[in-house]
Order: sequence, then C-alpha cells, then structure tokens
Amino acid sequence: MSDVGATDNASSKAPETKDEYYNLKAGLFLASVTGMSFVFAFGSRLAAVRRNDPVSFSKGMVPEKPLEVSGIELATRALRWGTFYAVTGCGLIFFGIWKLSGAHNMQEFRQTMGNILPKIPKNDPPKSRTEFEGLNDLLTYLATDFSGQPKEDGK
Repeated sequence: MSDVGATDNASSKAPETKDEYYNLKAGLFLASVTGMSFVFAFGSRLAAVRRNDPVSFSKGMVPEKPLEVSGIELATRALRWGTFYAVTGCGLIFFGIWKLSGAHNMQEFRQTMGNILPKIPKNDPPKSRTEFEGLNDLLTYLATDFSGQPKEDGK
C-alpha cells in the first residue's frame, strides 16, 4: 500500500521544465513553414505557366540573340540588387537610429524611445464598442463614424 501512495506523491510533484529556447524554436518552425509554402507556391505557379504556354516560357529562358539577356536572368539580377538595396538601406536606417539614440543595449534603447515617442493611452475600459453580432453590424458601426450619426457624403 505504501508503494501506491509514493507513486501518487511523486507524480503530483513532477518538476515542470520550461524550454528556454521555445520562442526560438517556434520562430524557426514558422519561418520554415512559410519558406516551404513560398517555394511550393512559386514552383506550382511556374509549372502552371510552363504547362499553359511552353513556347513563351522557353523564350524567357534562353536569349534569342547571342548578346541579349534572358528574361529570367534579368529578373534574377533585379531581385538580387533589389534585395541588396532593401537590406542595406534598412540596415543603415536602423543602425543610424540606434546610434543617434545613444543607447548601448536594448534596455537603454527602449527607455530612450519610450521617452521620445508619444504615449499610447490605455483603452481600459473601452470607450467604444468592441463586440459585434456580425459583419453587417460592424460595417454599420463603421459607417456611422463611431458617433451614431451617418457619415455625410459631401453632398
């Protein structure tokens, strides 16, 4: 009998282990699912275009004249340069904001930006409706400009 009580006690006091990398794993999972769905969608669309018009598809693959660039090569080059400019430009903007704030770590940056940016007031309790019976109720509420009076069309 004492064995049964011991196992019940041990199972009720089982330590709860929290995975320290749960958010990282979840983010990687979502990123991989998104990437796989993007590759699948792009591949299936490319196959559909090839199936529908193989002559035009092959024209984009191989240049007609020796010195011309194929459509795919041109698009790839444009995508490569566009990605480079977007990543570099955003990186420089974010780095500049970080340096102008004078912060040395994320906590200081958050504090500095909290002082600079306007405060967002809490909506507790809500000052407007938050629940609707359906889409028609929501659209009617939005059409009345939140005040109960219908919007005027400028007539």
